[in-house]
Amino acid sequence: MIAVEALTKSYGRNLVLRGMTFNAAPREITLLVGANGAGKSTTMKVLAGLIRPQKGSAHINRIDIVDQRIAAQRSLAYLPQRPSFHPRMTCAEILRFYARLRAVAASRYEAVIDLAGLREFERVRTSALSGGTRQRLGLALLLLPDAPVLLLDEPGLSLDPGWRQRLQDTLRFEAERGKTVLVTTHLVREWNNVAHRCLLCRDGKIERELDPTNLPHNFDEMEQVAPDAHKRSTINEPPFSIVG
Repeated sequence: MIAVEALTKSYGRNLVLRGMTFNAAPREITLLVGANGAGKSTTMKVLAGLIRPQKGSAHINRIDIVDQRIAAQRSLAYLPQRPSFHPRMTCAEILRFYARLRAVAASRYEAVIDLAGLREFERVRTSALSGGTRQRLGLALLLLPDAPVLLLDEPGLSLDPGWRQRLQDTLRFEAERGKTVLVTTHLVREWNNVAHRCLLCRDGKIERELDPTNLPHNFDEMEQVAPDAHKRSTINEPPFSIVG
């Protein structure tokens, strides 16, 4: 599971997180939605152990991601908003490198390369991949270690509608297997009846929880809802990284 309590984070004088607090449970897909600058990506980077907050705490499977970063990272896999890879390496070389890094069996490599539809791109250098295919490579890497906690930052932006549907189906399957899945997205409506929970982030904290079976078409509709409605008191892009 994921437990976030009163996180604050600033970049210089820009205070981005202002007491971010929420939980995400196993067997569920939790959405973190909100406008640009709301603090979603910064929260994900804290949870992935890529940056440190000034205050507050964050736990991955009850392990403190700040004080016990390496131990916590062994329980997670992270897909950033814009994954990047060595341009001269092929899809197969990238996947096999991370498979060795995480001590993953060869059978797992075979499974994820087919799941991501990358068999025909195995020997293609990443510099020649389209944005959507590169994102599918990121998805394959996310699933490679079979980690209990999955963090995905805007995973559908480069995918066509068919692959966005396949992504959602895959994440629902992983949640049903017992994983904790946390996703940030701007494509709110597409997750209607897919996610189990949806948290609206504004000004660096969770403002309220939205009904995951009746998600609005866009953020303008969110603004029209009274601030206290559904309120719940819970509560620079790095290269692609599967860490731990």
